Amino acid sequence: MSKDNTLAESISTFGPQSHVQPSEEQIFVLTAGQLQEIITRAIQKAIQPLQDRIEALEATVARQDEKIAALESTEEQDISRLALDIAYDRRRISRLEHPQKEPGKTELSRGEKIEKYLASRPDHRATFETLKGHLQVDNVRLNEAIKILIATGRYSIQKAKTGDKRKRILVMLPR
Repeated sequence: MSKDNTLAESISTFGPQSHVQPSEEQIFVLTAGQLQEIITRAIQKAIQPLQDRIEALEATVARQDEKIAALESTEEQDISRLALDIAYDRRRISRLEHPQKEPGKTELSRGEKIEKYLASRPDHRATFETLKGHLQVDNVRLNEAIKILIATGRYSIQKAKTGDKRKRILVMLPR
């Protein structure tokens, strides 16, 4: 035998000795575009459930964001309402702790005495020291009476222009 025959024989004896029958199926010839379209459709079909799930999750997140925004808005409203309630409560407590006191008969009487005294003076003014001597009261009681007169808007307080600049003068304003 020749070398070529031996080689052919060794090749033919290599591996199992089975005869492969040709397939009965047809072979398709596809263009690159057709193959790309088939692959694209297969990928789209494979990922469609994932895309649907992502859309559902995004919708859920959007609803949760709306709920959170609504809760934050409600929380801000509650905080504002509480702050106002606290402010109103503090005002009420302050009024209870420091009530606005109406002037008593004695204070009104002192105010009337000061008014008559200033009306009788030609310049319609007097120092606080003079008024204290006229009423025979201390500084606190004098200030209470003067406070009543100032509230009427017909009196003002001035500082002395000459002499002791610390002295204060009550002046009856012209009507």
